[in-house]
Amino acid sequence: MQQYIDFFNSQREKIDNSCELLLNSFRQKAFESFKQKGFPAYNSENYRHTDIDSLLKDDFGFYLNRPQVGSSQIKTFCCNVPNLNSYQHFTFNGYYIEESYPDLPPNVFSGSLNVFARQYPDLFLKYYNRQAGEKGDGLTDFNTSFVQDGYVLYVPKNTVIEKVIQLTNISGGKHNSLVNRRIMVVMEEGAHARLLVCDHTNEEKSILVASQVTEIYVNENASLDLCELEESSLNTVRLTNCFVQQAEASTVTINTITLSNGFTRNNYLIDLAGKRSETNLYGMAIADVQQKIDNFTVINHLTSYCRSNELFKYILDDEATGVFSGKIIVSPNAQKTEAFQSNRNLLGNRNCRMYSKPQLEIYADDVTCSHGMTTGQLDEAALFYMRSRGISEREAILLLKSAFTGDILQKIQIEGLRDRLKLLVEKRLRGELMKCKGCV
Repeated sequence: MQQYIDFFNSQREKIDNSCELLLNSFRQKAFESFKQKGFPAYNSENYRHTDIDSLLKDDFGFYLNRPQVGSSQIKTFCCNVPNLNSYQHFTFNGYYIEESYPDLPPNVFSGSLNVFARQYPDLFLKYYNRQAGEKGDGLTDFNTSFVQDGYVLYVPKNTVIEKVIQLTNISGGKHNSLVNRRIMVVMEEGAHARLLVCDHTNEEKSILVASQVTEIYVNENASLDLCELEESSLNTVRLTNCFVQQAEASTVTINTITLSNGFTRNNYLIDLAGKRSETNLYGMAIADVQQKIDNFTVINHLTSYCRSNELFKYILDDEATGVFSGKIIVSPNAQKTEAFQSNRNLLGNRNCRMYSKPQLEIYADDVTCSHGMTTGQLDEAALFYMRSRGISEREAILLLKSAFTGDILQKIQIEGLRDRLKLLVEKRLRGELMKCKGCV
């Protein structure tokens, strides 16, 4: 931790140089909070299986200058999903790569965090760091202290974006490095959009750490469909905090899928603050060798007549580790709440480990809530039946694992993406680490 404090103090001018004054204005307060809190403590209630200090103990380099990215580097990661009608955006090591989309609906902003701060200063001050500053931990303050750019999607009142907005985050470099990324999504009253966020690395040997903070605001009668897909390398560390605030009659659906990674920790903190709002949070992870995926979720039901559905599934093999800690909190004012949480896990052998902690805290008496967890191995009877029908053991195992992921993939509403993910999952289960960019 001390090396980052020293770096901030010695390099503050360089950190500020390429950023808007409004973005820089949040740094000092966040930095003082980071010095006080430090990184989240290992073995604490919320970080029982993730040691942030250990992950960031090395003196990782920072990219303080905007990268010069060639079009060939970007085209490598262009999405080739058939029938995915999308606007494609890119960040490289946390910096937004400028593009222009003249056919976006009027007044929609989809682009650089710095540009948004310059063009919409009032909106920037209204939304930026509001949730992260109030509810975030030391890791969130660390991100706010160092972040230099990011991506913003702003959709004005009653605007519907028909195309999918796709953001591809690329991390790369020949040296071990730490990247701070920022995403902010604002859906004004009655707005609707779908956002696909893909994480990739273009360097297999360097250790690449990504710290990411996402703030999502979904106002009255608005909806957002967010799908996050991680396909990175074994040397990648991904640490994310996603904050969601929902107003009355809003709907948010989040699908988070980890197909390949090194170490991943995802935090989701969601507030259903308006009546009749709905959250759907779905997750899937496939891990083997010594990969680790840790998902931590908190869904706060703050008012009445709200609904949440939460389902996370893991397929683990070799010496992989999976962690799921999910908490649903129903406040005294949240009568008529419906909240459902489930975690299901499939273990390939005795060497992989799964830690699961689904939780309900209910302070209202007129609610419908449930939570549960199952962890086990493949159904031996089903495996025997398939083999008796002439299916090889390897193919039978693959079919059963693929079937296990089916209900998660069915939750994905983005046209064209669901079928392509079925192919990616099958290839991943076969041991073929195929990137989305190669799906042609």
